[in-house]
Amino acid sequence: MNNQETKKQSNGLNFPDWKRVQISNEIETLAKVAVNAAFRVHSELGPGLLESAYEKCICHELRAQQIQFECQSAIPLNYHGEKIDAGFRLDLLLGKKLILELKAVDLLMPIHTAQVITYLRLLKLPLGLLINFNEPLIKHGIHRILNVPRSEQEILT
Repeated sequence: MNNQETKKQSNGLNFPDWKRVQISNEIETLAKVAVNAAFRVHSELGPGLLESAYEKCICHELRAQQIQFECQSAIPLNYHGEKIDAGFRLDLLLGKKLILELKAVDLLMPIHTAQVITYLRLLKLPLGLLINFNEPLIKHGIHRILNVPRSEQEILT
C-alpha cells in the first residue's frame, strides 16, 4: 500500500464510517514536521550512511523546531497484566503521539512494516512513519503505517 492509499484510508474515503482510522490534526502536523526534517537531512547527507547518523540528524532537526520527542525509548510488552522487557526500542516518538522508525537499508522488507505495526499496537497509537534513508529520492523512502484493527487488515491488502 502506498502513501496515497494510506492517506485515503485514514481520511475514510475508501471505507464506511465504522472502518475509518482517524488521525488528529495534531498528529498530521507532527507527521509533516517529521517528513520535512527527513527531507532536510536527506538533502544534506544523501543515502549511504548508517541509520544512527540519520537518527542523530533528525533529532537535531526536531530540537531546532522545539518538537518534543523521545529517542530510543523502551517499549514494554504487557502480557497477562505483567510488563515484560522484550527489548523493543523505538527509534523516535514525537509528542508521545507519532512513531518514527528509521532505516538505512537497500530494500524495505515486510518485517520492517510489521515492526512499526507492532509498536503502534503496543503503544495504542494510530500512525507511524517508516523512513528509509537509503533511497536516491527520500520521497520513495517515506511510508505511512496505520494502526488498523487486525480484523480489517485483509480489507486493506
